[in-house]
Amino acid sequence: MNDAWGLMAEFATADALLQGARAARAAGYRQAEAYAPFAVEGLAEALGFERTRVPLATFLGGLAGGLGGFFLQWYSAVVDYPLDIAGRPLDSWPMFVPVTFEMAVLGAAFAAVIAMLAGCGLPQLRHPVFNAPDFELAMRNRFFLCLPAHDPAFEPEAAARLLASLHPLRWVEVPR
Repeated sequence: MNDAWGLMAEFATADALLQGARAARAAGYRQAEAYAPFAVEGLAEALGFERTRVPLATFLGGLAGGLGGFFLQWYSAVVDYPLDIAGRPLDSWPMFVPVTFEMAVLGAAFAAVIAMLAGCGLPQLRHPVFNAPDFELAMRNRFFLCLPAHDPAFEPEAAARLLASLHPLRWVEVPR
């Protein structure tokens, strides 16, 4: 077990996975990973996830998009190509509002997606858990809890006892 990336337990139900995640957190595991075919209510809290920076990135992306859209219109109307039409001011901001709003939404959406992907470590084309037996069932009807060996609380024998005490369908060693 020295060359293992970690240990993984397979569960038949979401409730069993949630119970296993809570037990792993109570046992001191801070980097446990859970895989499920659908969102499991309370799983993130059971694993100990904290707040993310996605909302901040979304706000900053929206702010940058809105300011960029406003500046682009202002520059083109006032500096680059000023047109005097019926004596209206060149920098009439009400006409800039629709594009400014849409650019803010676009910037926020792009920033949110990029921050979410970066926070999740995606795209990840290869991960050791992909080689675990029957792991492809995580996309259909099975639930998996992985205790990685790089977790400071990981001791192979203790982790094996913990997973066995959760009564999974089975637990396996995840190869590197």
